[in-house]
Amino acid sequence: MKSHSPAKSSTVLVLVLWIAGLGAAMQFAKISVMFPYIKEQYSSAGSEIGLLVSVIGFLGIALGLFTGLIVARIGFRRLLLSALILGALMSFYQATLPPFTMMLFSRIIEGASHLIIVVAAPTLIAQISSNRYRGLAMTLWSTFFGVAFALVAWFGIALVEAFGLESIFIVHAVMLFVTASILAVLLPAQRTIEDNNINLGLIDIAREHIRIYRSPHIAAPAIGWLFYTLTFVAMLTVLPDLVPAEDRSFVAGTMPIASIIVSLACGAFLLPRLSAINTIILGFALAVGILQLLWLEVDKAWVCIALFGVLGLVQSASFAAIPQLNQDTEAQARANGAIAQMGNLGNTIGTPLLLSLLATFGLNGMIWGATFCYLTAIAAHFAMKQRRRVTTAN
Repeated sequence: MKSHSPAKSSTVLVLVLWIAGLGAAMQFAKISVMFPYIKEQYSSAGSEIGLLVSVIGFLGIALGLFTGLIVARIGFRRLLLSALILGALMSFYQATLPPFTMMLFSRIIEGASHLIIVVAAPTLIAQISSNRYRGLAMTLWSTFFGVAFALVAWFGIALVEAFGLESIFIVHAVMLFVTASILAVLLPAQRTIEDNNINLGLIDIAREHIRIYRSPHIAAPAIGWLFYTLTFVAMLTVLPDLVPAEDRSFVAGTMPIASIIVSLACGAFLLPRLSAINTIILGFALAVGILQLLWLEVDKAWVCIALFGVLGLVQSASFAAIPQLNQDTEAQARANGAIAQMGNLGNTIGTPLLLSLLATFGLNGMIWGATFCYLTAIAAHFAMKQRRRVTTAN
C-alpha cells in the first residue's frame, strides 16, 4: 500500500529541488550581502576583493552552455548530488576563513557547483511536473534568486553579528548537505539522459554554441533573459537613489519582493491562459511604459516597485518557456545552460553599463538604456516567434 500519491511525491521533489536552487543562489548572496564583513576580513586584498563576487559570474559566461551539454550527457542525479556536496564542502572550507587567494580559489570551484545546480534542477522540475502544473512549478523555480537574497538579508546579517562571519558559511554548507541527502532518497536512479551525439572538444563545443543560439526554440528564453539581467541588478542598485532618503530602504526591500509576488501570481493565474513567450513580451512592454513615468513628477517610489513587479512576468515566464518550446529533456538541459550563460553575461556587464550611462547622461541615459534593452528583447522574441512559425510550416 502506497502512502503517497505520485502527485504528492512530485510536489515534494519540486520543493526540494527549489531549495537546492536557493542553495545555489546563496552562493552569490552569502558574499554579496555580507560584503562589508568580507571586506573587513580581507582588508589587505584591495580592489581584488570584488572578484569574490564576480568570479562565479565569469565562470558562468564561459561554461554555462558547456554545463548544459555535460548534464545532458552524464545525467541529472549523479551531477546534481555531486554539485550539492561539492558546494557544501566549499562552504565548510570557507568557514575557516582561509587566506584570500585560497578563498578565491574555493569560489572558482564553487562556481562549477552553482552552474550544475542551476542547469540540472530546473530541467528536472520541468520533467517531473504535470502539464497542468508545469508553468506554476517553473514559476516557483524562477523566484529562487530573489528569495535567497531576501533570506540572507533578513537572517544572515543577524547570524553574522551574533556568531561571526564563519557562521553564514557553516549554515549554507549544512543546508546544501541536507538537501543532497534528501534528494539522494527522492531522485529516481534512472533519471538520466543517454546523449551519445555530443562531443566535448573545443571545436565541437563551439559548434554546439552556434547550433543552440541559432535555434529559435532552445535560444529564445536565454536571449530574452539576457536583456532582463542586463538591467535587473543595475536597477536594484540605482533606483533607490531616485527616491527621498527616508523611502530608500523601503524601496530597496520592496522591489525584489514585488517581483517575486508577481512571478508567483503569474504562474498561478496568467501562464495557464497565455503562452510563456507572450507573457514575456507583455512584461517587457509594461516595463517600457512604466519606465517612461520616471520622466514625470510622480511618486518615484511606487514607479520603481511597479517596474520590478511587471518584470516578475519576465522572470517567471522565461523559465516556463523552456519546457513549452522544448519537449525533450536534452533540449531543455541545453536551454537551461544557455539561460545560465546569458544570465551571467547580463549580470556581469549590465551594472557597469547602466551606471556608465547614468554617470554620462544622467537619469535620461539610464531610462533610454533600459528602454532600449526591453524594446530589443521584444523585437528579438517577435523575430524568433516568426522563425518558429516558418520552421513549423516547413
